[in-house]
Amino acid sequence: MPGRYFDEWQVGDKVSHSITRTVTETDNLLITTLTHNPQPLHLDYEAAAKTEFKRPLVNSCFTFSLLVGVSVHDTTLGTLVANLGFDKVVFPKPVFAGDTLSCESECTAVRESKSRQDAGIVTWIHRALNQRGELVCECTRTALLLKKAE
Repeated sequence: MPGRYFDEWQVGDKVSHSITRTVTETDNLLITTLTHNPQPLHLDYEAAAKTEFKRPLVNSCFTFSLLVGVSVHDTTLGTLVANLGFDKVVFPKPVFAGDTLSCESECTAVRESKSRQDAGIVTWIHRALNQRGELVCECTRTALLLKKAE
């Protein structure tokens, strides 16, 4: 089980996640249609060609979900009780099919749970960067994690 328990996190801990992912047109098509998102900017090459981007943008829901998913292995796999919230989700740069994303996480807060003695609350900033090192997504995630059994 690679995830860390509550007791194993400290403010300032940083993780560069080893998984990288090249985003495909299929990724964009699937997330857009699965979520019933009719935005032509994601699906219509002709409409997208008339925008400042000149081509379809990858649906930001995919970018956000990929960022969180990549972080799970090193942060919460096997130790998560529940995600408590995602805040301050931003997309400073667009993502296009063919971009390769890498992700990193930084622990920004650790505190005891007031309602559960067997768990604590950890907050991270998760970041996704493209192959040029440009920030394409950032979010704050707060989760309730199990404490290590004594």
